[in-house]
Amino acid sequence: MKQEMIDRATLRTKGYWYEDFETGRVFEHHWGRTLSQAESAIFTSLTLHFNPLYTNAEYARALGHADTPLNPYLVFNTVFGLSVQDLSENGVAFLGVDELKFHEPVMPGDTITARSTVVQRRPSQSNPKTGIATWHTEGFNQHGKRVCDFLRSNLILRRDLVSEQTAQC
Repeated sequence: MKQEMIDRATLRTKGYWYEDFETGRVFEHHWGRTLSQAESAIFTSLTLHFNPLYTNAEYARALGHADTPLNPYLVFNTVFGLSVQDLSENGVAFLGVDELKFHEPVMPGDTITARSTVVQRRPSQSNPKTGIATWHTEGFNQHGKRVCDFLRSNLILRRDLVSEQTAQC
């Protein structure tokens, strides 16, 4: 049965190539993710982010929140993670995040979705098989309110040059 399944499997290409990232192209990232208080508590503890706003309900209420908001860096990492399948499956190197902003608190049970827009791309000067793409990624809650946004850049393989190299092998 196992070999039969392997024989029937179809190899599918994952991700997009440098050439696919035309400036202005918008990617609505799949599914979304509902976040829980437990995830935030674990993330906050593991990252040693001991701001009482994310761990102490009375402190959060004193600051005007109905409950402890989720750690914003958990939210950022979730939004970033939602974008990976579309943006960096063919990535060679992650080049960084700039201009990270948090707009709305995210509460336990909120569902986060993400969208990215290509803002820039250019060929790499040091490696002709790659190019640099930059996206503006936004995260939203279930009410459509933007909760965070940032710029993100990756070194991405170029389809035309990788395909030529593969054909020569």
